[in-house]
Amino acid sequence: METALPVIFTALMALAMLLYVVLDGYDLGVGILMRGVPDDADKDRMIASIGPFWDANETWLVLGVGLLLVAFPLAHGVILSALYLPVTAMLIGLILRGVAFDFRVKARAAHKPLWNFSFWFGSLMAAFSQGFMLGSYILGFQNDAVGLAFATAIGLALCAGYALLGAGWLVLKAEGELRQRALRWAYRSLWLTGLGIAAVSIATPWVSPRIFEKWFALPQLFFLLPIPVVTALVFAATEGAIRRLRKGHSRRDWVPFAGGIVLFVLAFAGLAYSLFPYLVIDRITIWEAAAATGSLKIILVGAAVTLPMILVYTVYVYRVFWGRSTALSYE
Repeated sequence: METALPVIFTALMALAMLLYVVLDGYDLGVGILMRGVPDDADKDRMIASIGPFWDANETWLVLGVGLLLVAFPLAHGVILSALYLPVTAMLIGLILRGVAFDFRVKARAAHKPLWNFSFWFGSLMAAFSQGFMLGSYILGFQNDAVGLAFATAIGLALCAGYALLGAGWLVLKAEGELRQRALRWAYRSLWLTGLGIAAVSIATPWVSPRIFEKWFALPQLFFLLPIPVVTALVFAATEGAIRRLRKGHSRRDWVPFAGGIVLFVLAFAGLAYSLFPYLVIDRITIWEAAAATGSLKIILVGAAVTLPMILVYTVYVYRVFWGRSTALSYE
């Protein structure tokens, strides 16, 4: 039990962070895409498409960071101390989004462009900061030129991936010209995301000898080969589906969003394999960072109650508000 509990909490924390990346990723993506829409009515429809969900989506981030704090306090202190500035930037971005979300609909016409810009900029800042933190984390908080360049590249790649999820969400929720615009965004974002995944997959083993060894030593290479192969197949299938949707030869509007989710899940699986069993790369393992066994048992009871409740609420909200979005209303 003493050995298994840290693994269980690592899995729960990973699940919470994956759900956050997918769920909050698409509404951050919608915010990033707002700059490409000239019409205020379409911007309102984009906001309306995420209105019932965006607050709940951020719950998964709180849960993931909370599990890191209570289950792995040693790693929590090291990670957040090293990432103080990008974490601050992410929080500023999320706060800016939240304020702009409510203020833009109540603002006078002259002030509305300011709040639209704030929503876009907050979304972009939060997305880029998350990617930058991930890149810095992968390299063990390496602050030289290579580390900063790698973290910046991950930040840009994550922005493209969130834009893909946001565009896929709008294909599901929008109609008419906005849906067609979302399909164009989805096609471009898919290629940017694919290039980002390829670049990161090549660069990560190159800058980290330990990750290179984990992926390319035999016989692991043969067992891990399905991950890049399936990723390439999903990319090709999604790209073809978007082209057919743009030409009107298909009505499978769910494919771009589903394809984006699968790409994120595959990338997350590869990343999890690369990092395990370290919580602080090459310094602190999950067993070294874990709280006392007695504390973990108590925390596990709380997680066993909290996690299903959040899952049930999330499923309920998506079930109630599923379908094409309507006009934005705060009444």
